[in-house]
Amino acid sequence: MEQAHQDRIAALQPTAVNAILAEVRELQAKGAKLVSLMRGEPDLPTPAHIVEACARALQNGRTGYPDNRGEKSFREAVALKLERDNHLLYDPASEILATSGATFGIYAALMALLREGDEVLLPDPIYDAYQSPIRLAGGIIRPVAAEIRNGRFVIPMDTLERAWTPKVRALILNSPWNPVGTVFTREELERLTHFCERRNVTLISDEIYETITYGDHKHISPLAALPGLRDRYLHINSLSKTYSMTGWRVGYCAGPAPLIQRMFMILAQSSRGPATFIQDAAAAALAGSQDCVAAMRAEYARRRDIVLHTLPGAMAPEGGFFAMVDVRHRAETSDQLRRRLLHDFGVVVVHGAAYGPSGEGTLRVSFASGGDTLRQGLERLREGLS
Repeated sequence: MEQAHQDRIAALQPTAVNAILAEVRELQAKGAKLVSLMRGEPDLPTPAHIVEACARALQNGRTGYPDNRGEKSFREAVALKLERDNHLLYDPASEILATSGATFGIYAALMALLREGDEVLLPDPIYDAYQSPIRLAGGIIRPVAAEIRNGRFVIPMDTLERAWTPKVRALILNSPWNPVGTVFTREELERLTHFCERRNVTLISDEIYETITYGDHKHISPLAALPGLRDRYLHINSLSKTYSMTGWRVGYCAGPAPLIQRMFMILAQSSRGPATFIQDAAAAALAGSQDCVAAMRAEYARRRDIVLHTLPGAMAPEGGFFAMVDVRHRAETSDQLRRRLLHDFGVVVVHGAAYGPSGEGTLRVSFASGGDTLRQGLERLREGLS
């Protein structure tokens, strides 16, 4: 047992962003002037009414221990939001859990669901921070290779079927999809959810980029595509991207009561949930005017257009604030190209292969930051790629 635990710890790896940050800091210590188009952290401020709600909560003495399930007002605000925006009905008393960001929700879900040796289907490429909690929970990753079709990444159903084994317990889905920018259509979601129903697989749906979509592309929660999957569906979200609240560390999960109860037991022994005053601010964000969300989406759309007009080979993201640049025609690997851009041109991006072998031949470019950072970064990147 001790050896198995040590093997799990040994298998953990820093995320691609953190590994590249170590390189960046080393170069900066030597005097390099770098521009980063790497991180998925909005540079937009948290809207004022949310900050004011937090300040009021602090002034009103909301600094004690929180309800570990989440403050009642926050869970009720989540339930109203899910009904309003996602057309999903959940009981705030038993089917919603407050978490310290979406990351902890994913960790708690995997710890609650997996037994030693259970397998988890994971699209490839995908946000690499999913891998470590799967391994910590004793799970085994079953990658599902995506393909680029008509300028967007897709999950072929025949590839998904081939990846399935009787040991598969869960599928993690992320729409809008980090890093590739795909927003799954209703038809695609129906095929994926029917697969989960047929194979008795729990769908863990990470929807943190749900409000950041472009043009005719609209986010649909997978459960809305197949309501019959409700007993094997977990909705994970946070306020980090939607409300530019990355440092607040507040999120939520919604799912069947038995699963939420198991996740609650894990949470109660570890993070114990976000602070009360932060949950009060989060409730104000969810229940208040959503004009700030529309304004942020419009700003990201403007930045997206700049990226697409500046970078040859940039694939138009349907959602999120990352664009994948197609560099498959080059002889060097995506990591070799990423390193050359860093050292020779002073611009920081992430190589697509960091998110899985199917990401090889691409670079991930973030437009979470705008202004001079985006302008200078794109100029350096265009020069390096030309």
